[in-house]
Amino acid sequence: MKTLIVSLGFALMSASLAEAKPISPATVVTSGQQKLLADADGRSLYTFDKDQPGKSNCTLLCAVAWPPFVAPAGAKASGPWSVVARSTGVKQWAYKGSPLYTYHFDSKRGDIHGDGAEGVWHLARP
Repeated sequence: MKTLIVSLGFALMSASLAEAKPISPATVVTSGQQKLLADADGRSLYTFDKDQPGKSNCTLLCAVAWPPFVAPAGAKASGPWSVVARSTGVKQWAYKGSPLYTYHFDSKRGDIHGDGAEGVWHLARP
């Protein structure tokens, strides 16, 4: 019986430690010699110079070309990650305060066609 209680205690402690570990909504990928942030499908993530910390200024047609990196309901800030509320009510991930986007014309994993677009779009880097 003592073994069962001790084992259960370790299992609960391990589960608590796992919950306390920060979760990253993106992965770090390497393209050439540069490290980039990508979504779960491997699509490159971008920042927009016209955004303000914690606020997205890419709306309407901009958001069609540059879809926001949507955060699921209940997503919580952790470490450099935060959640931005868009004017539409959709929640969007931000990294170090910068809202993140994918690019409509990046058609496959690893594409980086949006980097430098219009001089205001840049690959998100860890």
